[in-house]
Amino acid sequence: MASFTQQASMLLPMLLPLLFKGILCLGPSPEAGQVLGPHHPAGEEPLSFHVRQISSFANRSWENTQGSGWLGEVQTHRWDSVLGTVSYLLPWSRGNFSKEELESIEALLQLYFRTFSQEVKAHASRFQVEYPFVIQISSGCTMHPGKASEAFLYGAYQGSDFLSFQGYSWKPSPGAGSRAQNVCKELNRYRVIKEIVKNLLVKPEAWAAKGASPGPGRLLLVCHVSGFHPKPVWVRWMRGEQVQPGTQQGEVLPNADSTWYLRVTLDVAAREATGLTCRVKHSSLGGHDLIIHWGEEERGHDLIMHWGEEE
Repeated sequence: MASFTQQASMLLPMLLPLLFKGILCLGPSPEAGQVLGPHHPAGEEPLSFHVRQISSFANRSWENTQGSGWLGEVQTHRWDSVLGTVSYLLPWSRGNFSKEELESIEALLQLYFRTFSQEVKAHASRFQVEYPFVIQISSGCTMHPGKASEAFLYGAYQGSDFLSFQGYSWKPSPGAGSRAQNVCKELNRYRVIKEIVKNLLVKPEAWAAKGASPGPGRLLLVCHVSGFHPKPVWVRWMRGEQVQPGTQQGEVLPNADSTWYLRVTLDVAAREATGLTCRVKHSSLGGHDLIIHWGEEERGHDLIMHWGEEE
């Protein structure tokens, strides 16, 4: 059985769409609409950001890889394979990322491009791949107005569709033959993918507290949710399965570590606070809800926290 490092290096191509979905697919730059022109308004039509990779293998001793980033049909980035750095081709290509975030993304790309050719050559004979050959990969996300972004990865061999990554597994392309089926079967053996996916999703922490009193006999219940990534989150004050009228949600704000914070409040009569819960839904929770119970005075706490049952 391969080591964790070997498994992770084989799965690096799979990390790219997850990276784009969790980090890069937060929405197009305001300048994107201007670059694409009036016939391609970024706010009205689907827009994709993707990385194109073309790796040519002449023999076991020589290969060449070209990489580029594209927003729609506009090239925004180019990979310098000699220096191992990203070239930013437009004034806004760096987006709103900090220097540290860009360095982290570049380090991941360096690791990916360095190990990709090694793994391909190591498994070429096993899958009866003959030199010379070319592998093409398109990986990124599509952003739809008003909807969640969709991550994708497609791979081609010798110019023909070969495989894709869908959900949590590799799928052979229609008509790609037994070689594609065998490659996908091999890649799907590596269960470490689920651990990698978990590491790209950051679970929220949540706690409840009393806010400034809204008036005599009333309480302002405040549910704080912090440290989650990606940004989309659902938080409500509830009684049983019923969302409480008057629940007020603040703005989702960034933390210094690139995770997110949200504050949700409820103005309620003090005598009606017992039995209320704050429920949190997030993609990192694996289908379970994070539930905060208000009260529990007999235990000497203002609240308790536990995982809800999968719905």
